[in-house]
Amino acid sequence: MSDVTPTSIGETNRHPAIVILDFGSQYSELIARRVRETEVYSLVMGYSTSAAELKALNPKGIILSGGPSSVYADHAPKCDPEIWDLGIPVLGVCYGMQLMVQQLGGSVVAAGRAEYGKAPLFVDDPTDLLTNVDEGSTMWMSHGDSVERLPEGFVRLAHTDNTPEAAVADHQRRLYGVQFHPEVVHSECGMALIRNFVYHVSGCLPDWTTAAFIDEAVADVRRQVGDKRVLLALSGGVDSSTLAFLLHKAIGDQLTCMFIDQGFMRKGEPEFLMDFFDKKFHIRVEYINARERFINKLAGVTDPEEKRKLIGTEFIRVFEEESKRLGPFDYLAQGTLYPDVIESAGTNVDPKTGERVAVKIKSHHNVGGLPKDLQFKLVEPLRRLFKDEVRKVGRTLGLPEEIVGRHPFPGPGLAIRILGEVTDDRLDILRDADLVVREEIKAAGLYHDIWQAFAVLLPVRSVGVMGDNRTYAFPIVLRCVSSEDGMTADWSRLPYDLLEKISNRIVNEVKGVNRVVLDITSKPPGTIEWE
Repeated sequence: MSDVTPTSIGETNRHPAIVILDFGSQYSELIARRVRETEVYSLVMGYSTSAAELKALNPKGIILSGGPSSVYADHAPKCDPEIWDLGIPVLGVCYGMQLMVQQLGGSVVAAGRAEYGKAPLFVDDPTDLLTNVDEGSTMWMSHGDSVERLPEGFVRLAHTDNTPEAAVADHQRRLYGVQFHPEVVHSECGMALIRNFVYHVSGCLPDWTTAAFIDEAVADVRRQVGDKRVLLALSGGVDSSTLAFLLHKAIGDQLTCMFIDQGFMRKGEPEFLMDFFDKKFHIRVEYINARERFINKLAGVTDPEEKRKLIGTEFIRVFEEESKRLGPFDYLAQGTLYPDVIESAGTNVDPKTGERVAVKIKSHHNVGGLPKDLQFKLVEPLRRLFKDEVRKVGRTLGLPEEIVGRHPFPGPGLAIRILGEVTDDRLDILRDADLVVREEIKAAGLYHDIWQAFAVLLPVRSVGVMGDNRTYAFPIVLRCVSSEDGMTADWSRLPYDLLEKISNRIVNEVKGVNRVVLDITSKPPGTIEWE
């Protein structure tokens, strides 16, 4: 990794209105996103954050996430018990509720019957937390433990058929707990509950807006960069494109973008990006044609991990050479997002030991691991944002929907959508097939309803018949999935007439292809990409 300053541009003096303490839940990020959907700033922190640290942040409210542990197990993760005496409203979710109950004198035991999936919620006290939560509304349950006895001062707010204490509260101390997950989409009135806690219980104001973020980020960049030069590796994706617009708004021509064309982009993309950024918006972009270098590096390579490593290593070499040629630069801009920050903090919890699990820090897909002798300071103005927030910022800055709304595209590009060896001929075949897929899905008005839609080229050939002739050509796989965040995905149920149109166009228009097959695998067990 490169030598960088311990703190990078993108930090802020803004204190979070809501802090989420993470006990290892798969939904901790989702809780933070849901809070931000109410236009209230939230942060995820480790469960061991002390009461003193929280007091210094002065949040309006605290949310304790769920987690995989049992509160009565050895090494179960615990929060600082002094948190209960801060006078700050607290909402415990699932494990967070059980921990609250246990630490305040109640008891939690293994449930006689575990509860997973949807369950109707019956409201006993419709005030405060459960205002506007409909009687019998579906909530998402996922727990094997339950509350046996409430602490002194607590009352029941709601129950389900299998969980007597599905929601509880100490109204006087403003301590609340729910045994379900209001943050997931399956919970019908989950957002109503979250809004109640954020606005009515905690007294937050909706001041986390796109415009406010842009103003703060521009001021931060100007203050910390001064008159120095900034280099950005531009891929044309949502993150780097939004970052380019934001930095250009802040520092103008002090920004230089480097677009390294590996030769693995979709048809027409390099030309579109150069025309869009350089000619239309006058953002300085240095085009680096490295196609021959990358294709030569992959000659004879079939293993997907080796492909990724070779592409990443070659990218670093090209980046190093060109940054020295174009430089000197004082700052490197990266499109680090808040999920990367959370992951690098290692807040995940091992349920057996209660310890935080160290997670390998993600490398930005454009830059990978930077050479050690590049003495850059980092500019990361997007590090406080989730992906959906980046799109909102991009739209506000004037980025067209063609970029802001584009489907995710892997850093190694088409090289990992060609199974087996990557050659120029195979790249041409896949580009043409992929263009047909995107054109037809856009024409059907379904592009923005689908998370990703693309073609995959298989390293085998199949027999076919065209006219009176036998063919022996490549099959194309059509991969279309629906998802909220890419963590899980389901295959998209495209209309049959659309599938027929895509298939007919590919076999008739793309030379070297005589068969189209549809991937109907969800994630898990499969992954979205094939390599």
